[in-house]
Amino acid sequence: MEALIGTTVLVVHRGKQTVVGSDGQVTLGQSIMKAKARKVRKLGDGRVIAGFAGSVADSITLFEKFEEKYKKHSQQLQRAAVELAKEWRTDRILRHLEAFLIVADAESILVISGNGEVIQPDEEFVAIGSGSGYALASAKALYRNTDLDAKEIVIQSLQIASEICIYTNQNFSFEEIVVP
Repeated sequence: MEALIGTTVLVVHRGKQTVVGSDGQVTLGQSIMKAKARKVRKLGDGRVIAGFAGSVADSITLFEKFEEKYKKHSQQLQRAAVELAKEWRTDRILRHLEAFLIVADAESILVISGNGEVIQPDEEFVAIGSGSGYALASAKALYRNTDLDAKEIVIQSLQIASEICIYTNQNFSFEEIVVP
């Protein structure tokens, strides 16, 4: 599962703001194949933000599958995530996809894996990918010890991860949901 080491994705929810951010590096083995990939998207008519770590083609498929489930299940984030995880784990073709997906709306954050897992973090942030430990530690410290908003926490945490993880660069992209 070499493809999973090539990125850092972080989601933070604080107040009325939920932000997902990622670096832009696509790595194949020890080579940088692309430096400005966009690994985050808005889905569900802008009500859901999502990010992926893993194979790019696989992740595009997963974005599309998630959006399909989200629409089918009346825009219920958790139900769509569970249905995607079940299909991902049992489908002959999908179960070979190598990726992790984070989806979030204004209220919930979920991590979805091909093992059939749908995980809702205990705190208001979660990270995936090779630099996830660095970004998560930074987000945890900033969230607990500052009044920074969600986007600033994501920016600073990705910056720290990019300074430590060789598979994470500084070409960041973001999507956010702000509840009025």
